[in-house]
Amino acid sequence: MEPRAPSSPFASRLRRLLLGANVLATLLLAGAIFGMVNFLSMRHYARIHWSRVLSARLSDKSIQLLGSIADDIRIVALMRPGHEAYRPMAALLQEYAARSPSVSVEIVDPDRDMARTEQLARQYRLDRAECVVFEIGGRHHTVPAAELIEYGYPDDGAAAPRRAFRGEQLFTSALYALTKTARPTVHFIQGHGERSPDDFDRRTGYSRIAARLREENLDVETLDLGEAKTVPNHCALMIVAGPVRTFAPFETALIRDYLDRKGRLLLLLDSRTKTGLEPLLLEWGAILGDDIVVDESRTLSGRELHVSAYPVHPITAPIQNLAAVFFLPRSIRARPLAPGGDKPDFSELATCSATGWAEFDPDDPVAYFDPQVDIPGPVPVAAAIERGPVPGVHVQILPTRLVIIGDSDFVSNSGLMGANADLFLNAVNWLLDRGELLAVAPKTFEELRLVMDARQLRALFWSVAAALPGLVAALGLCVVWRRRR
Repeated sequence: MEPRAPSSPFASRLRRLLLGANVLATLLLAGAIFGMVNFLSMRHYARIHWSRVLSARLSDKSIQLLGSIADDIRIVALMRPGHEAYRPMAALLQEYAARSPSVSVEIVDPDRDMARTEQLARQYRLDRAECVVFEIGGRHHTVPAAELIEYGYPDDGAAAPRRAFRGEQLFTSALYALTKTARPTVHFIQGHGERSPDDFDRRTGYSRIAARLREENLDVETLDLGEAKTVPNHCALMIVAGPVRTFAPFETALIRDYLDRKGRLLLLLDSRTKTGLEPLLLEWGAILGDDIVVDESRTLSGRELHVSAYPVHPITAPIQNLAAVFFLPRSIRARPLAPGGDKPDFSELATCSATGWAEFDPDDPVAYFDPQVDIPGPVPVAAAIERGPVPGVHVQILPTRLVIIGDSDFVSNSGLMGANADLFLNAVNWLLDRGELLAVAPKTFEELRLVMDARQLRALFWSVAAALPGLVAALGLCVVWRRRR
């Protein structure tokens, strides 16, 4: 075999140059590909939520609302990192900023940046309490941090309350309020012993729920039909909350005329009370039961009804699995009506379970189901009624809507617990056609707990303190023994 002739220095240098050029071209091509991939990923990216505890994913309604706002949105959060709502709040605001390029977010710690806190307090006239401020076009709306966490009480009687994060509800509501110039007016009817939005009584007042209505960008007024003799034209929603005396015939006629003009009505009618509105509601396909709905499987003291599973409806969709608590509610049942094109559509909103019933002898100290008199469950205690245009006729006519709830205590100052306020506000938003605020549900915190008894704890201790170290020592001794052999 002949030896290979040595190559010339020029050929060796040429090969090195070609090899270097090849490496350089490869590096440049790899850099170009890397740059193009990053450029495309910046333009076309997908956000994936990995959190199993509390997702910051925005609802479709919030995303649509953000897309409809052309002005710049400035969000300033004044909150301490130790606040219970800080982490979900920060993650949610990042999601708002990621969904719209017009959103800018600033989070300020009032303990570390006192100068900036003072500046924001003067600019937005804050009381130095922790809050989140939304600003659009020079107008701003403040969401107190204390309202971001809501404590709901599950219907299983557990001692620990269920915590829910209401951030998206309040934030989207704030944005919605800033995009609307006109504020709908809600009138609370007075003159028959009804609850008053100006009553601050700790037990029977309605001041807390009235404040929530104002936070929803609504004006709250009172209306005495006996004095006014008419319903104002700017009345967007009429609320009758817990009357104890009967309506006069001309007052009932005013309400009937208001409904015939595509009005919106929310009735909160307590049990064992005659209001004079019963014939009117019969015309709309609703029967007010002279009873009390009880359910021994969904009560703690026997005087309240816990409901956490609701029939399918836009009002109840956001609060599924959250418990609303009704106090001695009455039944709201559907009345069969003759078929027709303008027949009211009756939808149940909340019912007792199959083990409950409508008790027609509530004075009996021992409640029991009498199949001869009582009505077996599930019995509805809240209903929504809608009557609109004739099916098949395409006419832009707003439907008439009613919501009837067989209890007025559930949104009193002492009754606001669980999902009571959410059910009430969802009903108000549905009645006012504010669908943007209906699909935003509070998100519950899922707490993962390891519950073990004494025997399991002892087994875990000996497994960790003795079994695992002993296994490692046995393996080590086995290796030493094999090496010595």
